[in-house]
Amino acid sequence: MVTEQQVLQALSRVQEPDLKKDLVTLGMVRDIRIAQDDLSFTVVLTTPACPLKELIRNKCIQAIHENLGDTLTVRVSLVSRVNSARQGPSTVLPGVKNIIAVASGKGGVGKSTVAANLALALAQDGASTGLMDADIYGPSVPMLFGVRGQRPKMTQSGGKPRIIPLDRFGIRLLSIGLMVDENQAVVWRGPMASSALRQFVSDVDWGALDYLIIDLPPGTGDIHLTLVQTVPVTGAVIVTTPQPVALADARKGIAMFSTGAIRVPVLGLVENMAYFSPPEHPAERYYLFGKEGGKQLAEELEIPLLGQIPFVQGIREGGDLGVPAMMGDDPISRRAFSDFAGKVAQQVAIRNARMAPTQVVETAR
Repeated sequence: MVTEQQVLQALSRVQEPDLKKDLVTLGMVRDIRIAQDDLSFTVVLTTPACPLKELIRNKCIQAIHENLGDTLTVRVSLVSRVNSARQGPSTVLPGVKNIIAVASGKGGVGKSTVAANLALALAQDGASTGLMDADIYGPSVPMLFGVRGQRPKMTQSGGKPRIIPLDRFGIRLLSIGLMVDENQAVVWRGPMASSALRQFVSDVDWGALDYLIIDLPPGTGDIHLTLVQTVPVTGAVIVTTPQPVALADARKGIAMFSTGAIRVPVLGLVENMAYFSPPEHPAERYYLFGKEGGKQLAEELEIPLLGQIPFVQGIREGGDLGVPAMMGDDPISRRAFSDFAGKVAQQVAIRNARMAPTQVVETAR
């Protein structure tokens, strides 16, 4: 009769590919049940978007058969529990495990589209997700999600009014564009914009979330500094397109998060509009903005390349109609964003396991 100890010993030979420790040491093996020649157990993954889940499942089955015999019927259940590097109680977004900033050095690279579909892809993998549109001067989320003209509701909590984010396509979202007349420009000085961002943190009931995606304005400025001074940012994702002018600004965006006193981990770089494939010839690729500039920059700076999103007409059309690509029916777009989200979740898990706890940045105001 196989014992639980023997099962654990066999599974101790299976290494988590990202965290570089075995599953037993990491405490990822649960609920071992043995009955005759039938064995079942659960592996708790660090994210529902884990891109290596099937690899882990197969390695577990292989380890059992190699160490305990191939006559056992092995059933592996995979569940997830998103990890977090936040420690102790906090009054700043206490229910949010991970805060991911999506930034770009310049406008026009599809940053908001990438942030929106990242949030949706994580949610479709089973994570509780929110999207904060912090682009105060040019909010895009209301159009991308088809909620133009809607207003968030209010509630009372702890004796003070709180804003309730909208619920759309299974994620919670909030934008300054939901609170002002969309035909009026937001003509605010930096301190006013920064104050609005702080209200999105302190006066909004975000609830419990595995990931809060924050869509930052392009460039480097007041909003970016206010964000890292207000909330403990888990890491930043930088969006670029392949051409040199975008790459030059992406380099500055990366430098903003990784130099000086800020030191927010850069989770990686995503190359948007990487190539175009005609629908009638999907195997062909045309590099309209240059070839693999984002990939080359990621290699040069030794940061992960999180994805290469193709130039697909449906992505633009879906955003204009308020139905982002992850909610559409184009398999190429959905696969690209889903793979990208899996790599983001993977880098978040690695960051949380290997780096110091996330915290608010202390810099001169």
